[in-house]
Amino acid sequence: MTRLLITGSSGAIGTTLRHGLAADYAPLRLLDIRPAPDRNEKDEEIIGDLSDLGVALRAVQNIDTVIHLAGVPREGTWDQILPNNIVATYNLFEASRQAGVKRIIFASTNHVVGYRRADRLVDVGDPVRPDSRYAVSKVFGEALGRLYADKHGIDVACLRIGSFRKEPQEHRQLVTWMSPRDMVGLVKACIEAPSFHFAIVFGVSGNTRRMWFDDAAHILKFAPSDNAEDFATRLPAPQEASIASHFHGGVNCESEFSGDLGAID
Repeated sequence: MTRLLITGSSGAIGTTLRHGLAADYAPLRLLDIRPAPDRNEKDEEIIGDLSDLGVALRAVQNIDTVIHLAGVPREGTWDQILPNNIVATYNLFEASRQAGVKRIIFASTNHVVGYRRADRLVDVGDPVRPDSRYAVSKVFGEALGRLYADKHGIDVACLRIGSFRKEPQEHRQLVTWMSPRDMVGLVKACIEAPSFHFAIVFGVSGNTRRMWFDDAAHILKFAPSDNAEDFATRLPAPQEASIASHFHGGVNCESEFSGDLGAID
């Protein structure tokens, strides 16, 4: 039986995974800074902050696979991002190394390539173009994952998650949508896959207008089930051209923007 730890277990994705993985991997170990209101009583819950290495060390004991979701899930100030997304992620990886964890599934984001032009396909081999401090913290997490895979032999999967919603809510999400069912399916594929050393995978459903590509089907044997196109007729028309419309990162690219739009190739 694979023993799982889910960090950030009270968040939107954490809640979806708690319910979606319970049948196959219970009891789960859960970690968050706040309790889960609907926790399965069989699951073990740790309330704590991963910016404290001691909390991380306690959380990973006797764990096989860590699903690391904890952190600020959107753009924030540097004072928020540094402890929650960078220090906490380092502590989680280092504690996992010390405890002999075999595999880490790291919640990255599509925003690590946010300043890629929206009309161009993106492959996981393309250089990163982060669109926010939040995205920079996820670039750090991916680099840390590569380090711990190469130096310490931990299997690491970095999931560049798209727009996680019950259903698409705007035109951009016809490209970027990640359904709850596909989120659970992708994580299960990461848990069950044979050793893969290190992988970067876009967490996106099988959308007709998909622009992000990887080797998930080959490496993880994962095929998404849902398609944002099924909701296309319900969505409002796209907004008039703006800075956000030029790039994969959408509004993150427009926020605080003071650069030269033409200089971003």
